[in-house]
Amino acid sequence: MVENGARGYHMHVLRIGIDTHEEAVIYMRADCGVCRAEGFSASARLKVSAHGHALIATLNVVDSALLPEGFVGLSSHAWDKLGLAERDEVVVAWAPVVSSMSDVRRKIYGHRLDEAAIHGIIRDVADGMYSDIQLASFLTASAGDRMDRQEVVALTRAMVDVGERLHWNGNRAIYDKHCIGGLPGNRTTPIVVSICSAAGLVIPKTSSRAITSPAGTADTMAVITRVDLDLPDIRHVVDQVGGCLVWGGAVKLSPVDDVLIRVERALDIDSEGQLIASVLSKKIAAGSSHILIDIPIGPTAKVRDEHAAKDLAELMEYVGRAMGVNVRCVFTDGSQPVGSGIGPALEARDVLAVLRNAPEAPQDLRDKSLELSAQLLDMAHGHGLDAAWEEAKRLLDNGQALAQFERICRLQGGFNEPPASHFQKEVLCKVHGTVSSIDNRKLSRLAKLAGAPQLLEAGVDLKVRCGQRVVPGDCLMVVHSGSSGELEYALGYYQSNPGIIGVDET
Repeated sequence: MVENGARGYHMHVLRIGIDTHEEAVIYMRADCGVCRAEGFSASARLKVSAHGHALIATLNVVDSALLPEGFVGLSSHAWDKLGLAERDEVVVAWAPVVSSMSDVRRKIYGHRLDEAAIHGIIRDVADGMYSDIQLASFLTASAGDRMDRQEVVALTRAMVDVGERLHWNGNRAIYDKHCIGGLPGNRTTPIVVSICSAAGLVIPKTSSRAITSPAGTADTMAVITRVDLDLPDIRHVVDQVGGCLVWGGAVKLSPVDDVLIRVERALDIDSEGQLIASVLSKKIAAGSSHILIDIPIGPTAKVRDEHAAKDLAELMEYVGRAMGVNVRCVFTDGSQPVGSGIGPALEARDVLAVLRNAPEAPQDLRDKSLELSAQLLDMAHGHGLDAAWEEAKRLLDNGQALAQFERICRLQGGFNEPPASHFQKEVLCKVHGTVSSIDNRKLSRLAKLAGAPQLLEAGVDLKVRCGQRVVPGDCLMVVHSGSSGELEYALGYYQSNPGIIGVDET
């Protein structure tokens, strides 16, 4: 340990090997001289520097036996962010005071924040200045109806400003579509991008990996092709074919959104203002000028009724206008999953079946993909939804959409067929009756317990739809997993939740 004046202390560092997800944590001995000299205590925020890089980490104080004298430990995330190697040293000092927390406290007490205050908060979040407790305070103070329209616009603009932003050559319209989520399956995006880019639209689609669902679009596409492209690679693909299907996390578009989502997930909150800023900031940062928002409505979807959907759509379109982009919202059926497969490989199988016009392709996935494609084509050409739907259907039926999808995949790194799972189990119906309901949330949980999305081939293959007649012995679903233990665990969850698929007996 060497003191370096006001700039901090040089200390040897060890990689502790603790996965703290995306939170930077530093570990120091309880008898550490630096702790005593500086008054560091558990949960203090410290600045850790090395090799010209720095981050803000939360202090955990450990028993002396866990670290050699003169050493500090770092969590895996902190170690990787600083690019450290064994026997490196770091400089440890007090973190700067987070002045924007005064604005967070103002929000906690019910005061509205102007654009400068919100931008200051988001800049400090982007710089890693906020602890998870401070992030939770900001999110909670902004949840529900605590943000007015101007604050949501300011939040959206700030989240765009602190990240990278894509600019496309020429004065051309850039299209995108997004579903606000809440439905298992529903993997329309690869089909929509294929149809619309085959029609001549420019649609560079950046998607997320799963947050709380069994699969995100990026997880599904990763089954088939490479999705972790950097900005030059994305530009190359889009210049060649007018579209791409990539993971947005590989580029720093609205990076604060990923930080906030991590804490939102732990709090289990998803407020309207945060949702809108999250969605639109990423689309605008990607250079989109025309954005289609799919809002599924259903009793177990994210949006439960039409009144809530209309409120969300009105605010989404208002923020879009304020940000200078064209936003169109459409309401769709969220009463049950879309498609048969739930999980990355199973959803990839459904996407390919629709694009290939296979007899076994899920009709609802095909129909919804055509509906959303028609909305985007109508935004582009203005010839009406009927004409746009016919154009979309023609491109899908004649194989042009499939050929376009294959071109995109080849340019992104190749094409792979979806893998099959090693462990499968049919869930059979035990009564005569009619399928009356399917619980989207519990079905998603079932797929995750089976191993999705971490195991690409895991998930659920749904075999029934609402309104379908069933008899004893009919297959309701097939659960797919990578191990017998996970399979049995998922099946145990199903047995203890008989309402996942509701059947009215007759």
